[in-house]
Amino acid sequence: MGGDLDRSAIAIAIVFGAVIICGLMAASLVYRQRDGFLFALGAATAAWFAGHAMLFDMPKVYGVLIVISALMAGASTIALVN
Repeated sequence: MGGDLDRSAIAIAIVFGAVIICGLMAASLVYRQRDGFLFALGAATAAWFAGHAMLFDMPKVYGVLIVISALMAGASTIALVN
């Protein structure tokens, strides 16, 4: 695969991740779960910074931010369920 295809695949993954995180934010608003909303907002912010880390070719920072985003999205889901 070429470099352009890899970047396109990563961009698609980030967009679909953002859609999932936005869904968590919307569900938290509907069910009035402040903690869930704030965790989802933190996940979205970390994912947004991860996109910039990818553009500036910082793979370690990108990996850390993606892990933080995934953990915060999981915490948002747990807060929404409880």
